[in-house]
Parts: sequence; C-alpha cells; structure tokens
Amino acid sequence: RDALAVDGVVAQAAALHESGVRVRTLLQFYEEWLGKLPVGELERASLFFDISEVHQVRYARFKRMVDLGVGLVGLVALAIAIPVVWVLDLVANRGPLWYRQERVGRGGETFSILKFRTMAPGPAPAEGTEWTAQDDPRVTPFGRILRASHLDELPQMVNIVRGDLSVVGPRPEQPRYVRQLSATLPFYGMRHLVRPGLTGWAQVKYGYAGDEEDSMEKLQYEFFYLRHQSVRFDLRVIGRTVRSVAGTEGKGR
Repeated sequence: RDALAVDGVVAQAAALHESGVRVRTLLQFYEEWLGKLPVGELERASLFFDISEVHQVRYARFKRMVDLGVGLVGLVALAIAIPVVWVLDLVANRGPLWYRQERVGRGGETFSILKFRTMAPGPAPAEGTEWTAQDDPRVTPFGRILRASHLDELPQMVNIVRGDLSVVGPRPEQPRYVRQLSATLPFYGMRHLVRPGLTGWAQVKYGYAGDEEDSMEKLQYEFFYLRHQSVRFDLRVIGRTVRSVAGTEGKGR
C-alpha cells in the first residue's frame, strides 16, 4: 500500500513536471528556500561526493588567486592600521597588541589564528567550561570598538596569504569546541574537508553561535555552502559580508 501511494505521488509529480510546473521534494524546498541542509536527512557518503564534485581544479585555482589578491591588499591595510591600533592600544588596552589562538583547519590540522587583542590579558578558559559569550565581560572598551568595526580580524590576512584560511569558508573553531561538537553533532567533521574562511555563508545567514543549538543551525548553513560552493556563491558571500560590515545588511538569526 505504501509503495502504491508513493507511485501515485511520483505519477502526479511527473504530470505536473510535464505541464511546466516546477516540482521539488520537501528536502529540495527546504534547501532552496532556507539556504541550509537539514543535518538529520543527510548521509555521510552522499555529502562527501557532493563536496568532491565541486572541488574542480579550475575553481580551486581561481579561489586561491582571489585569496592571494584579497590577502595582499589586506596586508597593505594591516600595515597602515598597525601604528594607529598600537597607539590606541597603549592608551586604552595596556597589554599585548596581538592575540594568537589555536584553531582547527582543513583536514583537522591546527594552526594559530592572528587577531588584534580585544580582551583583557588572562588565562584561556579551561576545557569543558561554558561557551564564550558574545558580550563577554573580558572584552575591553577599545576591544568593543575593534570588534564592532571588524578591525580585530584584519591580522588574519596573514593567515589567508599563508594558506591557513580562505576568504570564504566555514569559520575555524577552537580545538576544545571541535572535540565537543564532534561528539554531539552528526557529520561535524565534514566541515574540515575544505579550508576554513574569514567569512562564510553561516556567518552572513546566522551570525554568532553561543551554544550547541546555535552550532547545529550554523552547521546546516555550512553544509549548504559545501554542497553549492562556486565562484558565484563565494562572491555572493563576500558581497553580503561587505554590506553587513558597512551596516547596510544585518545578519539573519
């Protein structure tokens, strides 16, 4: 009976398709309308092959050229910003200018991400402690300005030129969060099949993730990007990031 019902639905869908009606499955509708993939409906093998198909040599080379171009221009901007931030940091922050933190990149390899320091100096949170809050009280007043203007991210141009980061990709997480999320979220390690990014589809669509529930939502957007990544999609993400930084477009929650 179930098979007959399915056959009937397929027959109706085929008739609609032949008459010019655009027919989509619920999964396709979810993906196209919301711009994310439901993790519970995915299979590891199918997602892997979907990602592999878009890793064409031409696209990979073009993406690396874009990364180098943006990274080199960003290094010029960084050289201009360093003296200004250094002077203001001496007055307002009174601590180290730079902040390095270990992150997980492509293939699960770790690297040190570079930022302008925005928090008061102190030890890093211990393994198993709560997630870092977006309004963390350790952030200094000058650090809030750096974060609001996204200038704290500018030193990551060094990571882009070195090849640790791409301009667009899933944001790299700290190893402690990766261990935690890999144990609770399905297929979480698949996001490490590609180079992480300075910005990404999950960032422009969802924003900050402060717990596992948020991370699950962001993971669905990341999988959508992994399946559909292309030059056009990368340019779309970059454009939305620029508008967000300029304040003309807010991040969706």
